[in-house]
Amino acid sequence: MRKELRERIVEVCELKIERKGATVGLSFYAFFKNKNDQPEVLMEAARWWIETHKLDHFEKAVKIKEMVLSGV
Repeated sequence: MRKELRERIVEVCELKIERKGATVGLSFYAFFKNKNDQPEVLMEAARWWIETHKLDHFEKAVKIKEMVLSGV
């Protein structure tokens, strides 16, 4: 996964955790604006989330952040 996407995922996870607590869940759509202006990056995140890791639609932000930081 590209560096910029990893950084964005960590940033969004940290913001969500800060605002809503350690139990907050999110989907890969949380890393993008409502406008689909980066379809390649959206598909990259979807592949990582769905195909590579077979994650549920909503996962804990803490889990996703840890996965990304560990390089999974």
